[in-house]
Amino acid sequence: MTHGDGDHDANAADQDDADDADDADGDEAEGANPDGTTGRRRGGRVAQLEREGEVAADFLETLLDIADLDGDIEVDIDGDRAAVSIVDSDEGRVPRRLVGQQGKVLEALQELTRLAVQTATGERSRLMLDVAGHRAERRTVLVGLAQAAIAQVKESGERKSLDDMTAFERKVVHDEVASAGLDSESEGVEPHRHIVIIPT
Repeated sequence: MTHGDGDHDANAADQDDADDADDADGDEAEGANPDGTTGRRRGGRVAQLEREGEVAADFLETLLDIADLDGDIEVDIDGDRAAVSIVDSDEGRVPRRLVGQQGKVLEALQELTRLAVQTATGERSRLMLDVAGHRAERRTVLVGLAQAAIAQVKESGERKSLDDMTAFERKVVHDEVASAGLDSESEGVEPHRHIVIIPT
């Protein structure tokens, strides 16, 4: 098994959505200091994310070995998060049961990995885990769904509620709505939390 270098609503009751809002705040903060300290902070942040990725890769490799499952680990940085993927290896395919129905096993595995990283680094991690390209494929579907809903809202001028989604799925839709110049918010309580797209 190997691992290599691969390439808005903040609510106290929903920490993952709060993380999503943190992403936007962090982007603004990066450009806030013209005195040269931003670059140093960015460099330190990159090193921290690389460390998170390596800890996560070690944890996942051990887990796969114990369970006698195939899969290689790829580590990357995606925006302001470490991104780790379990992908098919030369020895065999990653078992799709690691994704589970509606990605529930993947979500649980991501939380375990985040806890392992936090234990090793002392810092809370917002690492994103993918298994067998599940999140990448789901992102493509969600972007299409969001674009169709955005078109409906622009045409009707009325709010539109979407189906329940995970924190990852809501983040993808929030980003797509924002890029289209509309507003969105999450409503409901897990596991029945959904997005409402709001006309401007």
